[in-house]
Amino acid sequence: MKLVIVESPAKAKTIEKYLGKGFTVRASVGHIRDLPKSNKDAVDIEGGFIPRYQLVKEKQKIIDGLHEEAEKAGEVILATDPDREGEAIAWHLAETIGLKNPKRIVFNEITEHAIQEAMQNPRGIDNELVKAQEARRVLDRLFGYDLSGLIWKKVRYGLSAGRVQSPALRILMEREREIRAFVPEKFWVISAELKTKKNEMFTATCSEEPKDEKEAERILEAAKKGSWAVASVEESEAARAARAPFTTSTLQQAASTRLGFSPSRTMRAAQKLYEAGHITYMRTDSTNLAKEAIGEIAEAVRSEFGERYHQARVFKTKAKSAQEAHEAVRPTSAKKRSAGSTDDQKRLYELIRARALASQMADARVMRAKITANPEADASRRNGAGISSVPDFVANGSRVVFDGWLKADPAARGEDVSLPSVSKDEPLALAEARSEGKETQPPSRYSEAGLVKELEKRGIGRPSTYASIISTLESRGYVEKQGRTLIPTHTGDVVSSFLEEHFKDYISDTFTAEMENELDEIAEGAREYEKTLKDFYTPFTRAVKSKNKIEKITNMGDAPAEFPCPLCKGPMVYKLSRTGRFMSCADFPKCLGARKEDGSEIAPPKEIGEACAQCKDGQLIEREGRFGRFIACSNYPKCKFVKQDPAETARTKTGVPCPVCKTGEMVERRGRFGPFFSCSNYPACKNAIKARPTGRLCPECDSLMMQGTKTIPERCSNKSCPNHNPHKKEKVASH
Repeated sequence: MKLVIVESPAKAKTIEKYLGKGFTVRASVGHIRDLPKSNKDAVDIEGGFIPRYQLVKEKQKIIDGLHEEAEKAGEVILATDPDREGEAIAWHLAETIGLKNPKRIVFNEITEHAIQEAMQNPRGIDNELVKAQEARRVLDRLFGYDLSGLIWKKVRYGLSAGRVQSPALRILMEREREIRAFVPEKFWVISAELKTKKNEMFTATCSEEPKDEKEAERILEAAKKGSWAVASVEESEAARAARAPFTTSTLQQAASTRLGFSPSRTMRAAQKLYEAGHITYMRTDSTNLAKEAIGEIAEAVRSEFGERYHQARVFKTKAKSAQEAHEAVRPTSAKKRSAGSTDDQKRLYELIRARALASQMADARVMRAKITANPEADASRRNGAGISSVPDFVANGSRVVFDGWLKADPAARGEDVSLPSVSKDEPLALAEARSEGKETQPPSRYSEAGLVKELEKRGIGRPSTYASIISTLESRGYVEKQGRTLIPTHTGDVVSSFLEEHFKDYISDTFTAEMENELDEIAEGAREYEKTLKDFYTPFTRAVKSKNKIEKITNMGDAPAEFPCPLCKGPMVYKLSRTGRFMSCADFPKCLGARKEDGSEIAPPKEIGEACAQCKDGQLIEREGRFGRFIACSNYPKCKFVKQDPAETARTKTGVPCPVCKTGEMVERRGRFGPFFSCSNYPACKNAIKARPTGRLCPECDSLMMQGTKTIPERCSNKSCPNHNPHKKEKVASH
């Protein structure tokens, strides 16, 4: 018997079906080892930046099972994802289970042909690729931990910085400052509804946008009184070439603009499509297509649209990253017009297929037309040089002569403005002329798709990280999402401003992009792991230490004079709390007056005459929080003790013991996203789940089982456990 280990349970079922008898396929359910949370224990810096990995607690039962299966197997084959991270997971599996000579196979798609071909071409673990992933992980930890620690001291407790996250935030804030500094200017848009001699209507717009209202009125008056005629007609045929098949970045961008999907939503749906064998691997910045795929796509194009629509194309990949040397994202079978088990998956699959087919189709041909009209057709109304004193009015339009690749992807066409057929000097009748006053607009904020495009353009991050970068910025409270637009918060502004002032070089485009290239060179074997990290960390840690003496940011500027301190009536300043910006008395701590950002009063903290039961030297203070009044230690954040109301504690108890610390009890609490359940020993024990525990332990991973829905009454609280979504596990098993 041969044991094949993959990452996903869904993927395991699909592959086991293709391999048949003599093979057992099991899943690691993602990463099995990680760095400990404490930086002191995570990396041995003096020993050569050696990471000290530890087993992910929830994975012990899975590892035990894999170890048992491996001992029974005659051969172990590691079939994790075909990228840098997948290679690292394969190495961790080999190290943890104790595999001496494991075989490593990679495939870009989960099809029978691809799996069988991979089985015929096994290799060893690529240690250079593993080193590159290790370097990335260690670098991110050193950068984030050291810089976040400084931000905690100088800005506010609980904030964070990241090697890629911080440059992304800086890009958003640079645009935000442009918007704040923007001074709008007035201008007028003048348009005319014109009718041809065949009674066909079209709209022409003045070629000039006057900034003076009197000039706008003059042009409008001339347009209303004038004798209109066609000044010129221009037509030209243009070709619209097919676009390359999707990379991770372009897929995220198109799914955002066309389907309204966030990058993380796109990647979730793509992951499921890949695991089910419907599309090729979705983390790539290659636009290459395999020869077999090109042939199959050509056949599908000819079958669906006809021979004249087919045109073979080869697209060059701009990226040189070693880990992305895969195919573009495409359907595994071009003949399959629909795939996926959910609406998101089906819509995304159709988008991927349309782009893949379009990439091997003929150019679309478009006839572009431009009609120039003028209200001073009569020569007597022109000046001495025969030139009109009124600017020309222009109408632009186009029509598709041959749809070509647009036949497969009509949504990429956009809106065509159809213009009538007219000739030079042909008279026109004015139906209506109007003038509309407008203001110049500031640069628009980045959408999720726009930020992904910008990060890719600047060489910041890699395809597999774009979705997580945006998710991290949002979860940290640095940006808020309105629709698809990313808006920096006050917290994001403060953090970015601090980093730009004190660590400008380390969050610059140049540094971040060059570091990405160096990590790629480690993967190629062209750069040394230890030297790369040492060259970064030595000056970096020196820079962090040099900032220890700078003053802490205590305020964010003066608050409006209309909001005096509610206690002493003195001036107020803006400060930053965990929940955002608020107004504090400028005479703090002598005066404890405070207001919310909207100006409403915040009741001041009040001592209750009781010492803290945890740290002993603090006093308990009643203060106002996001969810009402509560009693906590005055030494916060050093001491996080919160006194529980006995009546409230009795109400929130579940009677279920905490399986992590063994001494606490799971109690109901209320957080940022609503109620949740955590250990009564918090913060000493941070065990928390999102629904009420049932009291049972998961048979798969020993985590707490929690209440589910009507159709799934109980599920595992561990997100990485198959029992977290038992309905999906049952679906896969039925296949």
